[in-house]
Amino acid sequence: QVHLVESGGGSVQTGDSLSLSCAASGRTDRCYAMGWFRQAPGKEREFVAGITWSGGSPYYADSVEGRFTISRDKDKNTMSLQMNSLKPEDTAVYYCAATTAVVVTTVLGYDFWGQGTQVTVSS
Repeated sequence: QVHLVESGGGSVQTGDSLSLSCAASGRTDRCYAMGWFRQAPGKEREFVAGITWSGGSPYYADSVEGRFTISRDKDKNTMSLQMNSLKPEDTAVYYCAATTAVVVTTVLGYDFWGQGTQVTVSS
């Protein structure tokens, strides 16, 4: 089992920045990649960004490309999401996830999930 815990959410204004962090523990040797997803009220959970377990090959949803940066700290076994130029449409609960399979962008492709952290962007 892999245990994931997110931190760093909060309430900000449009154009502000926020950084999220995800701490991984347990059988992390099984993991191939990690990712961030988000879910806004009344909407489906959607992919935001992903990265391989080794910290390479970052990839992003079109909606956040150029504004968000995903990274991995292998020594600390954490993953971060730096979010810049935030918009009200970025408001959602953000989830950290890990997969033991190949790099994917779908919810079903991830095996382990954190509890989520709220990000609210007001105009």
